[in-house]
Amino acid sequence: MSRGAPRRGSQGLDSRLGRLLERVVILLASVALSVGLIVLLSGFFAGRDQPGVSGAGTGPGQAFADLGHAALRPGQPHPGYDSNPPTSGAHVPEPVTRDGVSLSDDQLLSALELGDVVIFYGGNRPPAGLTQFASSAAPPFTSSLAATGDAVILAPRPGTPGLVALAWAHLLRLPHVSVPDLREFVGFWLGRGAPGTLR
Repeated sequence: MSRGAPRRGSQGLDSRLGRLLERVVILLASVALSVGLIVLLSGFFAGRDQPGVSGAGTGPGQAFADLGHAALRPGQPHPGYDSNPPTSGAHVPEPVTRDGVSLSDDQLLSALELGDVVIFYGGNRPPAGLTQFASSAAPPFTSSLAATGDAVILAPRPGTPGLVALAWAHLLRLPHVSVPDLREFVGFWLGRGAPGTLR
């Protein structure tokens, strides 16, 4: 055996150290990849709130639990809602095609889901100042505007004292037209709709 030749034992040690180093590098890369994926996915899922756990409790008006926006088939039984008029919950998708007419709960929830704001009044005609407010807060009503969730919809609802403004999971009761309160409510909620809804 010559002096310059490596010894057999040292080759085994070098080989084991190499494998150990390789495993440590793989472990560190796996941890870094896992942390990166967690950060990426937590940002992705943060905007996909589930019913009842929405962070939508802030903003003007009375907040209600988000009961989800499941689509029912015509004839399927409706669940109980936690407000009257309802502000969220399962419904038969039914678009709002006209302004100034009574809305079914299905039309109401379909509009709110998209991001529209609905203002109910008790009489046959909107009270003084309400139509002017609506035209200053959003473009004039069209069914295509309502389908994008950007409409302020005025509608009679028998038995409504004063006004009731509705947005997804939120309600504001007013004894009369109060432009500052309505402007704050509409300005905050118009276009928001149900979490996870594609417009």
